[in-house]
This record gives sequence, structure tokens and C-alpha cells, in this order.
Amino acid sequence: MVRQDHKLENLDRLFGKALQDLRERRGLSQEDLGFDSGYHRTYISLLERGLRNPSLQRVFNLAKVLEVSPSELVQPVEAKLLD
Repeated sequence: MVRQDHKLENLDRLFGKALQDLRERRGLSQEDLGFDSGYHRTYISLLERGLRNPSLQRVFNLAKVLEVSPSELVQPVEAKLLD
């Protein structure tokens, strides 16, 4: 069994994967998502690679651009953490 601490260490990577999946399903490039959300494309890349942790405000902004609820963006992360 994986320790909970280890799962939490992967939180940023799990969020990044969820963000990337939604972005790709919407047919957006990182540059498109960055432009539409007001963030630089390199920030989007850092998020998707799990190298940055977004604020709650940024989660809401990204969800709006991706046309999903913020909970839809976070739900895949929660599901993986509870596995």
C-alpha cells in the first residue's frame, strides 16, 4: 500500500495531468490556454508537468476557459488520491 504522504507529493503532477487531458480534449494548445486564461504558456507547461501548484483563483480561471466546473478539473486528482 502506498503511503498517503507519497500520494500528496504527487498532487501537483496529478493536477497537471488532469489539466493537460482537459486542454487536449478541448483541442487547445498550451499557448491557446495561456492566452485565453491570461497566463503565459510556460506557466501552463509548468502546471502540466507538476512543477507549479496553482492557487484556487487560477484553478477557477482555468476551469472557466476549459468550460468545465472547477470541481471537474480537480475531481480526477481526488479520484487518484483516493485509490
